[in-house]
Amino acid sequence: MKVFMTGGSGFVGAFLSRELARQGLAVTILTRRETPPVPAEPGISFLTGDPTREGPWMAAVPDHDWIINMAGASIFTRWSAAHKQEIYDSRILSTRNLVAALAPEGRSRLFCSTSAIGYYGARGEEDLTEEAPPGDDFLARLARDWEAEALKAQDLGVRVVITRFGLVLGPGGGVLGQMLTPFKLFVGGPAGSGAQWVSWIHRQDHARAMLFVKDHPEISGPVNFTAPQPVRNRQLAQALGRVLHRPSFFPTPGFMLRLMLGELAEVVLTGQKVLPQKLLAAGFTFDFPAIDAALENLLGQGETG
Repeated sequence: MKVFMTGGSGFVGAFLSRELARQGLAVTILTRRETPPVPAEPGISFLTGDPTREGPWMAAVPDHDWIINMAGASIFTRWSAAHKQEIYDSRILSTRNLVAALAPEGRSRLFCSTSAIGYYGARGEEDLTEEAPPGDDFLARLARDWEAEALKAQDLGVRVVITRFGLVLGPGGGVLGQMLTPFKLFVGGPAGSGAQWVSWIHRQDHARAMLFVKDHPEISGPVNFTAPQPVRNRQLAQALGRVLHRPSFFPTPGFMLRLMLGELAEVVLTGQKVLPQKLLAAGFTFDFPAIDAALENLLGQGETG
């Protein structure tokens, strides 16, 4: 099977592309680099192109069986008006161009397009399954529009799966890498009240879920890629402290987060309690359903330096 991937050089995408290659799939990663990197794994190749712009790269898409769309500028920075527009355009235009590149007579019959649990907005204690309606903040409106672009591929007879990611946890970078810094300095702890829910997934389960979706043609539409046991922010901090053998009782006040992060702070201080109803109903089993075992697996080798 041939896989075409955008966002395959990012923290989540790089791990996923390696896992797919190890399963014997041939992975083509679209990259903006004029000189593509040397593949780290057999079975991975690179194609130069910008997914936000139409170009020659689009001709390669119909020759692939499975399209995975994970392109998008990072949201984890202070948002200016210009950066919010970049966040929006990088997702909407990339998805629009991928769908335009599909052909009714092409091989592509599965389109997994990333979204995010930000789709649901701030919902407090509500259990959020794929049936829950969208929120109305910036990330919710972004996710709604992003998903609508991807679903247009259904008109071409393509099975579309909207993968709504929670926080994907892995060592060496990403969200978890950012969270480790205060713990390494012995000042780790919850954000704000610590009562807000955090919906997360181990990177290994994330990759396994992608393969599971591929192998289960009955699955389509939105799918929550989150572990079945979301935790409160304070529980996550405590689990990190246990694994790293560091204190976890130094909270970061909400006003400080707002000063540092601006509008993004509200995402950190509210959160969502998201449940993977579709994956569980289809029979998917998580290797890491609980946060303690997940962090021990990822960081238990003494990741404190």
